[in-house]
Amino acid sequence: MTDRITTSELVLERWLEAPVERVWQFIVDPELRARWFMAGPSDLRPGGSLGLRVGHDRLSDEAVPTPDRYRKFIGHSWSESILAFEPPHRIVFTWEDGAAGAVEIRLFEENEGTRLVLTHSGLRGRDDVINFGGGWHSHLAALVRRVAGVGVPDFWALQAQGETAMEKAVKKAVIAPGRNIASRYRSTVGKRR
Repeated sequence: MTDRITTSELVLERWLEAPVERVWQFIVDPELRARWFMAGPSDLRPGGSLGLRVGHDRLSDEAVPTPDRYRKFIGHSWSESILAFEPPHRIVFTWEDGAAGAVEIRLFEENEGTRLVLTHSGLRGRDDVINFGGGWHSHLAALVRRVAGVGVPDFWALQAQGETAMEKAVKKAVIAPGRNIASRYRSTVGKRR
């Protein structure tokens, strides 16, 4: 699957080896969501809220240290507004109360599994592409592994891979708003076997 990346939008696609309903549970169930991303008290409905608490120090199955630059965020909590909620196929929520756009996660049945399409629109440029793109890349890699029951030995290795992938995508071309800078970048996460 090919990711599409511009200075204003990330579209990341992953294939997961599980039915849509199971993947949906990893998105909406706080205990499951906390295993690959962040979770907190939520009111799951249009106009409701999605609670988030940074617990990235617990995303690795092995004892690995949290990099210094991320330690200050551990325990930080907030909520985002849910703009759309269509179980078990679609959720849209704000990011940074909308200052950093919105995130849409869509699930499609495909090849006896699920194709997940995450779109983060409303990005503010290259820094957002690298920051949020690297984050989404690593969290989706963790999700693919959790759903498959493979485990996540070192989340921070996934984070480093995600940031590297986004930095490479940004360096490939002089970026103009709306231009796909990753048309040749192919994700190695969640590929069909």
